[in-house]
Amino acid sequence: MKSRKKEDLVSIIIPYYENKKFIKKSLMSAINQTYKNIQIIIIYDENSLKNLNFIKKICKIDKRIKLIINKKNIGAGYSRNIGIKHSRGKYIAFLDSDDFWNRKKLDIQINYMKKNNFSASHTSYKIVDINKNYLSTRYAFNLNYKKLLRSCDIGLSTVVIKKKLLETFKKPFPKLRTKEDFVLWLNITKSGANFYGLNKTLTIWTDNPGSLSKSAYQKIKDAFRVYFYYQKLSFIKSIYFIFLLSINYLIKKYK
Repeated sequence: MKSRKKEDLVSIIIPYYENKKFIKKSLMSAINQTYKNIQIIIIYDENSLKNLNFIKKICKIDKRIKLIINKKNIGAGYSRNIGIKHSRGKYIAFLDSDDFWNRKKLDIQINYMKKNNFSASHTSYKIVDINKNYLSTRYAFNLNYKKLLRSCDIGLSTVVIKKKLLETFKKPFPKLRTKEDFVLWLNITKSGANFYGLNKTLTIWTDNPGSLSKSAYQKIKDAFRVYFYYQKLSFIKSIYFIFLLSINYLIKKYK
């Protein structure tokens, strides 16, 4: 029987904050990947320790899991930065604690990246509500900086990036309550490394009403900071791109 070629290590980073309902299923979707050479890093980011014993218990399910406990709540973005620092993988994959992967997700995506020598990729994903009812599908396509400025068409839990690329940024994720991932995607494409889209639906994204990203005011506020503060665009250009971002969001939502 032909032996399987040695796989590069993939580090999977999962921030945890008050999401007891979904975390175990999310974690199991990482553990059960057909791609076996993985390191799973969970970052516990609650001020309260009330769910810590529960998280510690599920972390014992698999020896490939590493648990990091923040001294205080620092947000998903900064928690991912800590996860990146503790990662050992050649590739970094991000998974939010209420999203789920297809069993072959990493196998398919890593093979796609290796075959084409890509440093950053994302996939199509299905959106469901908290009761698992299907809402819509977002399709992945190739994105450069110019395209990405107009619309954030990358689902965080679909992303895989070479660690070497992430290490070129001192703090990959900024301290924003929402859209912290958008800043990183823009910075990556601005540096010249395109995001390549794998048009296969390999992730289920949960439209969670309790999520910070559901606050329209917070999203608009953070979008302005993305363009004006982090991308150094003028006030007028920042407003212009917020308008485009909003229009594209509505088109995708009601398509």
